[in-house]
Amino acid sequence: MESLFEYSDILNSPIEAFYFTNETHKLPFKAHWHYFVEVLYVFDGEVNVVCNNTSFNLKSGEMIFLPARAVHGFNKVNENPYKFGILKFDVSRIVLPGDYLSKAMTVFRNPSLQEKFKISFTEEDFDDFNIGEFFQKCVLVNDAHEFGYDGLLYSGVSAFLIRILKYWHESGSQEQSMFYDDSYDYSINNILTYIDEHMNENLLVTDLADMCHMSYSYFARTFHKLYGRSCKEYIEFVRLCKVENLLLFTDYDLNYIGSETGFSDCSHLIRIFKRKYKVTPKQFRKQNKNGVGKGLN
Repeated sequence: MESLFEYSDILNSPIEAFYFTNETHKLPFKAHWHYFVEVLYVFDGEVNVVCNNTSFNLKSGEMIFLPARAVHGFNKVNENPYKFGILKFDVSRIVLPGDYLSKAMTVFRNPSLQEKFKISFTEEDFDDFNIGEFFQKCVLVNDAHEFGYDGLLYSGVSAFLIRILKYWHESGSQEQSMFYDDSYDYSINNILTYIDEHMNENLLVTDLADMCHMSYSYFARTFHKLYGRSCKEYIEFVRLCKVENLLLFTDYDLNYIGSETGFSDCSHLIRIFKRKYKVTPKQFRKQNKNGVGKGLN
């Protein structure tokens, strides 16, 4: 079974910048997640981005910040050509000076970031920072691969992150609410990969808590704090993301899809799917037969 997890060699390539166009990448782009941050800027055209159940329609001059471990996918809005700038980086490899900045950086590792902070932006949101020019420079430096390119990317991304933190601070966010205790972060991180790889099995939250060497109650509180939903809700969410991918990108029947995504039977899959999407899986596949994914709303 194909996983939602997208691997990236962040050890050797902690920062990547490239263009995503109708000639190089086709939309829709499957729902997926990863341990690095991803930022998308629209140069031309439009795109629908679904991040953790929330849908964003972006047009030229707009940007979205996708936090690490958030499940997201890109969908076609129309048949017009498109060109996006993509920036990927391992935020844990970026160290900013000053204790307050170091603490503030932990917010970028929170996959439920969008529940507290704005993650989609326009050029007007940054009167002293040209987003489009920043992305162009990042891609140019990354492609040239000349002496010191990695240092230039590092300094550019650092300035970019500081500008976003400054925006959130100036927009009225209480500074202390920007920080969360992630001391347990690394012990629970692997659970997401496990859920992704074993979603077709009977996953019990008690067993997952044991794997993390935590009590059920502490695991439940920790998981909800990190991911903005209960572990049971997250498992259902990941299963539905996988169902959507299989409906959009394969011709598999519902019995096979149900068995691959952990639903007890076909009727169970249809009931849960309809509750979330307001249509049956068959209706969803028919509505999106032209490859224009609508995503979870």
